[in-house]
Amino acid sequence: MIPINYTEFKYALEQNTPEINWPEGLKALWYVAKDDWQNSHAIAQDLHTPLGSWIHGYLHRKEGDAFNAGYWYKQAGKTYPTINLEDELQEIVESIL
Repeated sequence: MIPINYTEFKYALEQNTPEINWPEGLKALWYVAKDDWQNSHAIAQDLHTPLGSWIHGYLHRKEGDAFNAGYWYKQAGKTYPTINLEDELQEIVESIL
């Protein structure tokens, strides 16, 4: 089942894997929310869309690579965020839902 809001997404983090029928972007965000940066990045780099670039930017921002993050935010058509990482995660998840 695809979550209908951010609260349901957070609840899904109690599972061992994301739901198979979730969109790839949501799976990438599930992995990073579970502190699995590598699996999240593997998905994001294969998403050749503005959403994939946004997630990619978020991931590099999270790892502290502002230069690389800035490139990916630009590819996504986004400005470099000033909100905290948790709020940005919620914003990206909600954009998918």
